[in-house]
Amino acid sequence: MNVSMRTSSIASTTSRGTSQTMSARRVALPSKVRCPSKAAKSTSFTGEIRGLSSTNFTFRKSNKFPATRAGILQDAAKLNKPVFPFTKIAGQEDMKLGLILNVIDPTIGGVLIMGDRGTGKSLAVRSLADILPLIEVVAGDTYNSNPRELSEMGPEVNARFQAGEDLPVALVKIPVVELPLGATEDRICGTIDIERALTEGVKAYEPGLLAKANRGILYVDEVNLLDDSLVDVVLDSAASGWNTVEREGISISHPARFIMVGSGSEEEGELRPQLLDRFGLNVQVRTIMDLDERCQLVESRMAYDNNPRAFVNENEAECKALTAKLNECRARLPKVTMNPELSLKISTVCSDLNVDGLRGDIVVNRAAKAHAAWLGRTEALPEDVARVMVMCLSHRLRKDPMDQMDGGYKVFLAYGKVFGQNAPKASSTPEAELIALKEQQKADAPPPETKAPGTKAGAWDPSSLGRK
Repeated sequence: MNVSMRTSSIASTTSRGTSQTMSARRVALPSKVRCPSKAAKSTSFTGEIRGLSSTNFTFRKSNKFPATRAGILQDAAKLNKPVFPFTKIAGQEDMKLGLILNVIDPTIGGVLIMGDRGTGKSLAVRSLADILPLIEVVAGDTYNSNPRELSEMGPEVNARFQAGEDLPVALVKIPVVELPLGATEDRICGTIDIERALTEGVKAYEPGLLAKANRGILYVDEVNLLDDSLVDVVLDSAASGWNTVEREGISISHPARFIMVGSGSEEEGELRPQLLDRFGLNVQVRTIMDLDERCQLVESRMAYDNNPRAFVNENEAECKALTAKLNECRARLPKVTMNPELSLKISTVCSDLNVDGLRGDIVVNRAAKAHAAWLGRTEALPEDVARVMVMCLSHRLRKDPMDQMDGGYKVFLAYGKVFGQNAPKASSTPEAELIALKEQQKADAPPPETKAPGTKAGAWDPSSLGRK
């Protein structure tokens, strides 16, 4: 059946420049868009085709398009593609531990993951979203307000709480908000709600990414490429825990307490020292060289790409077990204690390394307690300090352009000097382990044999004077 459209009076121009009037003309559309039945419903709209303006077109649509519907459903399934399971990431133990410690204790201050390309940095952060525990929030609130803590409530919820209203509570997973490199300052901080301003004539605030990341994780991929102005905005909110907006006659402040997670490649540039210091932990990621781990990760990735939902369902039990363990660790953390002598040794290491400020001391103490909670203990031991010391301090050392020694190796040496040779061995970065291995091989190598200098042919020998 032909699909036609009627035009009342339309002027068209021929190739010779003369005008011709078409009245009640029928224009046949291609057969590809023909509808299968007369009983199909129709939809009218106004548009322009090939210079025909102000024309009403009547199209007929039908639900009998199995191929098209299948394509739409397939595209929708791709949009809802589940993330790769966190428990199936082989190797990269430091990266996974750094993320887990921040989930157990968000006050650690986030983690910076730097290293080679294609090592699963972004994959690990996005996979973390599925194993995060649940938190209580006020239902329907943009700021993820805590219904039991006044300092963690958004402005609207705070007003409702002060008025004595009963706040509805909902359980949601800790949110993970990704900050794209192309984001603007208005999108990050929030700005005036244009829609309400035009429709209702009122000045209203539209929350930004910092509001959505409150009590959650703010992830910045390629953090070393982030614009300096955006870095200042994020740093200000990360330091104070609040976001203050003053623009277009709007003055508002809301909580913005988030865990900042950044990833990037060192080849694309270094980070500003102010931004480096804001990250609680620093993890160096290198390409996996163990053949078993490489094969395991490749096989898991191929199985995931072939059937994502089936692969995720197979590993759902492991992910739920990890989520339950994280909940137990978060509940155990307030009970973890630390010996004052151990805390004194931590401060001694920081002092010997000339670490600026006290943030390094605080982060090491918090990370050691979180590691003890992760292992099921209620007391932080030297083993916990040895495991997290390098991650907490390697990025806080002063940069010397003439110094070629890795920062992680400096922390490794300072730890051994303060804690002694009998203390647990501190974990270090890949560069530090390589340097330590070379020095150990050099120390274990036998000393080179010294040979007496030989005499050239025809040379005069002074000892021959005493010969008879």
